[in-house]
Amino acid sequence: MSEKIADLSIGDFMDVLSSKAPVPGGGGASAVAASVGCALGRMVASLTLGKRRYAEVEPRVRAIADRLDVLRADLLALADRDAEAFEPLSRAYGMPKDTEEERARKAEVMEAALRTACEPPLAIMERVAEATGLIAELARVGSRLAVSDAGAAAVLLSAAVRAASLNVYINARSMADRSCAEGLTARADELVAQARRVADETFEQVEGGLR
Repeated sequence: MSEKIADLSIGDFMDVLSSKAPVPGGGGASAVAASVGCALGRMVASLTLGKRRYAEVEPRVRAIADRLDVLRADLLALADRDAEAFEPLSRAYGMPKDTEEERARKAEVMEAALRTACEPPLAIMERVAEATGLIAELARVGSRLAVSDAGAAAVLLSAAVRAASLNVYINARSMADRSCAEGLTARADELVAQARRVADETFEQVEGGLR
């Protein structure tokens, strides 16, 4: 895909996502979902800033807003990186393996490509883990009129971190270097647990306060 995901309309992104094109896939979709979560959190901050009732927390909310802007942009860039990382892996799957030399070369290229393909989803998960903490804070101190939006952001982030983890798991399981693979999956496990705990607690608190 030649265009950057950030430059596509929502309709165009959905069209390419639903096509038989190999990218974007689950990794790109998780990054976009997480970016939407960050944007929702940024909206909560925007609705809080400048309000007399929240003057005491305004400096912190402004800092959160600025950081969410960065994370949102990072996540969209990582959606493109995820697609780019899949290309060498796709080529590696098609390499010949008729001779011993070809099989050895394919195994070497595959191993490197699998490791590279794990990097963008892990980076997505790291951004999500950070964003969940910021959203949790906004749910506590931000505008009460937008608390439902903070809850919506939290549940999107919870889904996104789980979705991104699957790209790590599917690539790591095919790696010959089991020590490296286990390190990657352990890091993914850690990020899923961290982000889900914070995001799910935030959602439950918001939901409980609204029902």
